[in-house]
Amino acid sequence: MERRILLIEDEPGLVLTLTDRLVREGYAVESATDGDTGLARASSGAFDLIILDLMLPRRSGLDVCRQLRQSGVETPILMLTARSQVVDKVVGLQLGGDDYLTKPFDMMELLARVEALLRRAARGPVTSGAVYSFGPVRVDFKSAEVTRDGQPVVLSAREFQLLRYLIENRGRVVSREELLKDVWGYHALPSTRTVDVHMAWLRQKLEANPKHPEFILTLRGLGYKFAG
Repeated sequence: MERRILLIEDEPGLVLTLTDRLVREGYAVESATDGDTGLARASSGAFDLIILDLMLPRRSGLDVCRQLRQSGVETPILMLTARSQVVDKVVGLQLGGDDYLTKPFDMMELLARVEALLRRAARGPVTSGAVYSFGPVRVDFKSAEVTRDGQPVVLSAREFQLLRYLIENRGRVVSREELLKDVWGYHALPSTRTVDVHMAWLRQKLEANPKHPEFILTLRGLGYKFAG
């Protein structure tokens, strides 16, 4: 069955380029060029994925995301932003966005993110309104807030995405290659330290003893497993 994507973007050249490439990849694509029109179409719930620019005329992408989640629409949202500030990405995730890309981006990276979000949705992910707890840690997926022993834990947008992915795949071994593809959205050599560094940061913030983790486990030669 052909999967449907709604592209909410006001840049004509980018709309044309993305639509052409996504259609060639086998997706059905509709587009809207302002926030009000995009919100109206997205509210139908008839799409498998929404690609949403955060800087739109008439209504911002952040407001579109907020309104969709408040009205119960759980369609995965991939956010696009021309801004470099982390705050936009974090706010977008807090409002219910699922992933983000900063312009300019590589087309292959966008396609990888699209595929990853569609796979995640097909697996039946943790819903945007769910709260998940393990040990002294509490993760609120709707607000993108994490606490440990009742105290706020500050995670970067990428760390939060990584934690969510681990929780959604709890009990299963996930390789570095899978994490690079599904969380970072690109393919890289297995020797990369990107995943290991972010895992170390998560352990420092969430584990009682980061050197002897209880929840974020390393399986040598295989990858990682979340045991929460």
